Amino acid sequence: MSELDDLGLLHAHVAGDPDAFGELVHRHRDRLWAVALRTTGDPEEAADAVQDALISAYRRASTFRGDAQVTTWLHRIVVNACLDRMRRTRSRPTQPLPEDERMAQLSVSTPSGADDSAEASERRADVMAALAQINEDQRAALVLVDMEGYSTEEAAAILGCRPGTVKSRCARGRARLVPLLAHYRGNHDEAADVEPPASKPVVADGRSPRPSEGGGAS
Repeated sequence: MSELDDLGLLHAHVAGDPDAFGELVHRHRDRLWAVALRTTGDPEEAADAVQDALISAYRRASTFRGDAQVTTWLHRIVVNACLDRMRRTRSRPTQPLPEDERMAQLSVSTPSGADDSAEASERRADVMAALAQINEDQRAALVLVDMEGYSTEEAAAILGCRPGTVKSRCARGRARLVPLLAHYRGNHDEAADVEPPASKPVVADGRSPRPSEGGGAS
C-alpha cells in the first residue's frame, strides 16, 4: 500500500480498497490539521472542519478530475470547510482556551527545534489574535502562503482563484496585521517579521516558513 503515490491511493479507494483512503489521510493529516487550525483559530471548529472535509473527500473521490495534485484537492476541501464554518459562526462569541492549551494546539506543525520560549509563545498568540480580526479570505491566503509556506500558485489552486488574487489578499491582510502587531516594532530584532516585505512573510513563530514533513502540495 505504501508504495502507491497519492493518486494511486485515491484510485485504489475508488476501486474499493478499504485501507487506501486511510493511508492517504495518514500521509497528510498533520498539515491538513495545521491549515484548519490556523484558518479557524479554534481547535473544535478546526476538528469539525477537517472531519467534514474528509467525509466529503471520501464520498466524492470518484469525482476527482486530476486537474490538480491530490494534496491540493484535499487542502481545497479542508479550506472550504473551514471558511463555511467560519461564515456560519461569525457572530457567535467564542471562549479563549487557556494559554498553555492554546499554544499546544497552535504548534501542531511547528518544525522541530523551533523556539519555544515564552516570548515566542506570546508572539504566536498575538499573531493568531491578529489573524482573527481580518476577513476570512485574506486570512486563508495568509495561512497558506505565510504560515504554511505554499507558493502563490499552489495557494491559488487550493483557494480556487487566480494567483494575482492571492497576492492581493496577502498584501491587504499583511497591511491589516501591521497596526495590530505594531507593539513589536522597535522592541526586538524580530520586528521585521511583523511588518514583512513581500519576500519575507509573517509566520506564527517569528521565523521564515518551512514546508512540513508530513506532505503537501509540490
